[in-house]
Amino acid sequence: GLNKGALISESDYRNLPEEYEELIEVGMGGDALKKMLDEIDLDQLIEQLSEEAEGAKGQREKKLLKRLKMLEGMQAAGIKPSSLCLTVLPVIPPDLRPMVALSGGRFATSDLNDLYRRIINRNNRLKKLVDLNAPEVIRRNEMRMLQESVDALIDNAAARGGRAVSATGGRRRLKSISDMLKGKQGRFRQNLLGKRVDYSGRSVIVVGPKLKIHQCGLPKQMALELFKPFVISWLIRNEFAHNIRSAARLIEAGETAVWDALDAVIEGKYVLLNRAPSLHRLSIQSFQPVLVEGKAIQLHPLVCAGFNADFDGDQMAVHLPLSKEAQAEARELMSAAHNLLKPADGSPVLHISQDIVLGNYYLTYNKPQAQTDDIKSFSSVYEAELAYDKGAIQLQTPIKIFTKGEVRQTTLGRVFFNEILPEDFPYDDNVQTKKQLKKVLAQIFNKYGAEETAVIADRIKGQAFRFATTAAVSTGKDDYIHFEEISEFIAEGDAKAALISEQFDEGLITEEERYNLTVGAWRNIDNKITEFLQKQLADMDTSISMMVNSGARGDISNVKLASAIVGIQVDA
Repeated sequence: GLNKGALISESDYRNLPEEYEELIEVGMGGDALKKMLDEIDLDQLIEQLSEEAEGAKGQREKKLLKRLKMLEGMQAAGIKPSSLCLTVLPVIPPDLRPMVALSGGRFATSDLNDLYRRIINRNNRLKKLVDLNAPEVIRRNEMRMLQESVDALIDNAAARGGRAVSATGGRRRLKSISDMLKGKQGRFRQNLLGKRVDYSGRSVIVVGPKLKIHQCGLPKQMALELFKPFVISWLIRNEFAHNIRSAARLIEAGETAVWDALDAVIEGKYVLLNRAPSLHRLSIQSFQPVLVEGKAIQLHPLVCAGFNADFDGDQMAVHLPLSKEAQAEARELMSAAHNLLKPADGSPVLHISQDIVLGNYYLTYNKPQAQTDDIKSFSSVYEAELAYDKGAIQLQTPIKIFTKGEVRQTTLGRVFFNEILPEDFPYDDNVQTKKQLKKVLAQIFNKYGAEETAVIADRIKGQAFRFATTAAVSTGKDDYIHFEEISEFIAEGDAKAALISEQFDEGLITEEERYNLTVGAWRNIDNKITEFLQKQLADMDTSISMMVNSGARGDISNVKLASAIVGIQVDA
């Protein structure tokens, strides 16, 4: 017997007994589907599927729940099942399917226009055939062709089954609406998620040691191009030019008034700096531009971590927010001075490293040569500074001094370091290593907030650069650790390795045990050498010891490589 919704071939239908004709209704194509969808009662179907889903398991349950979700969504939105069949076709705006006139009276047109034209032609032809009461076979064929042309408009891919529609007389497949939306060159990824904008530029970045944390160095030529409309407006307003054309001529000639205009218009403005890849919110931050000579963008050394930038040829893009609202957002929300914490874990993002660490370490460490029993006393920082300038004391010489409300035994370097911290911040008498500096900044942030932290970080950076320059740290072969004991360590390792080989030759241990014991013996020697070097390094006062002990650059493994042994290596 035949059930409702069953498929039947045309030949089988013709072979059915005559009495069936009055009992069954048969249809084909979109009309038949639309009629069946019209007869669906959503409430009843949802109830039926819910009951089935309760007793189902595994893949069947997943499928039923998927259907239920869709049907409940349609029910909530008041969508009839028959609305899934297209009876009218939306036509997309002309701007998205342009037609361009070429020389010689010809036109270049978007593929969508061709696909729409095919639908219109076939639809009109079908209308005529229906009006003329043409034979069923011809009408059905025309309906099929109309359906194919609608399918081609929406998704013209041969992979869908069927044949892809090609351009007239060519082998090129026509681009459908799906092709315009999908992929990297599609509407979403190309035009909506990322846009090409005016008032932007890009250049190589270099360090700007004199910048404040909310500033960036912008090359003059780049700034002039970015702010050109504002400069033209200023020149006309201040009567240096009468119209846009004469203002543009002044800019081209590089007149003095142009640079005055540029200085005036960039005041208080913020620009956005972006370094690709933009993996998190700190990849785009705003800065106040400071005009600089040259063609490179200058970046504050402390904000590099947020951008994951370094100065080995990295490039950054500059964008200019135009409206007042955009400028306000850039200033209040995106400024580097307001983004001092990592969004991931809330730790300070300020990148205290290398020269900044070294300068502060040099200022505050215990220099063996500066130690003395004759501890001088000073009534003020000014007095101690005079003694330092005259060469009476060094930065690391122990002194007694009245500072922050009491007399302390400390060093002038540590006094200098504490002078740049907030007045009511507790006196920090520690050696300023990388770890300690991060701790100090975290305490300042918790106590005083982002704005004060940005100011203090700038002071720490400025002072560190000054004293790192004074320290003139550079390395030579004499800075590395030379020690006689190295030959003893190596001899001990050789003896252990020889004993293990002997045991293997006598058959007391397997090949695998020999290998593991030999590696273990040399690893033990490696650890002994590392411990020995660490003790030596702690008591030394060389450029290498300063770099390693401060955390500015390198570690004990680098010293071990240069001063002692490479250690165990794996054959590649």
